[in-house]
Amino acid sequence: MARRFNPPPQPIPIKDRASILSIEKCHLDVLDGAFVIVDKTGIRTQIPVGGLACLMLEPGVRITHAAVSLAAQVGCLLIWVGEGGVRLYASGQPGGARSDRLLYQAKLALDDSARLKVVRKMYQMRFQEDAPTRRSIDQLRGIEGARVRKMYDQLSMQFNVAWSGRRYDPRNFRSADLPNRCLSQATACLYGIAEAAILAAGYAPAIGFLHTGKPRSFVYDVADVYKFDTVVPVAFRVAGSAQRRKHPEVLDPEGEVRRQCRDAFRNSGILKKIIPGIEEMLSAGELEKPSAPPEANPIAIHETSSGDVGHRG
Repeated sequence: MARRFNPPPQPIPIKDRASILSIEKCHLDVLDGAFVIVDKTGIRTQIPVGGLACLMLEPGVRITHAAVSLAAQVGCLLIWVGEGGVRLYASGQPGGARSDRLLYQAKLALDDSARLKVVRKMYQMRFQEDAPTRRSIDQLRGIEGARVRKMYDQLSMQFNVAWSGRRYDPRNFRSADLPNRCLSQATACLYGIAEAAILAAGYAPAIGFLHTGKPRSFVYDVADVYKFDTVVPVAFRVAGSAQRRKHPEVLDPEGEVRRQCRDAFRNSGILKKIIPGIEEMLSAGELEKPSAPPEANPIAIHETSSGDVGHRG
């Protein structure tokens, strides 16, 4: 009797997934076909990895080849981060398989006029108003920075947070004050799902427009559009609540930030908005997507996938 093999798991669209899961000090493996956490006593906890956009691995996590392979097959982005998600050490790449989209993104970034139009669209989406006219990208960056500092100050007053500005050392997460630690944890969560969405849409995290020269420049561009509608208020709310306690460590502020960020992502529907938002930003550049060169070979086998266009089939 011929043996039957189940087809490999296919990615599901980002918009239908849960946002993030952050884990630490455990062992990740595939046992009996399931993606599981195994603790030091041997107890298994299953993780629906195919239903996650991003899995953040903090210090103390060990992961097997089988677990990495399964995460890649189902399109869950694995990110190895430092304590509190402040430092990025490495990341998997379940998407980014569309060269046409990479070329389109690079074409926009290399055209000064198109790049400025994309940056202006990001500004409009972020602040719900048009960017000032006749401003360069550097000038818009300065205007944006001033507005962001003002918004931090307003949120600190709203949630009664002792705030002295955005200051932290990525090499020493614990050296920052409580509000900055909460903010770092919150933005790390947002960066994770932004990168997962960028890869799922077939684009490159490194090719940015306002941010440049970093491995996650486009991640920062995209995340900034949604930051103040999602994670920044969460960070200030948790920090304010913790500061009012006599023993703030009892609250586990960083863990509470992660949990509330997941709620904020779900309530805001960001996973349904983020890929269409990326397309809206890039279309503002008003350049045609590059067509295949005439010598390119036609597709021999047309593959269909239930995931997003950038997921590997």
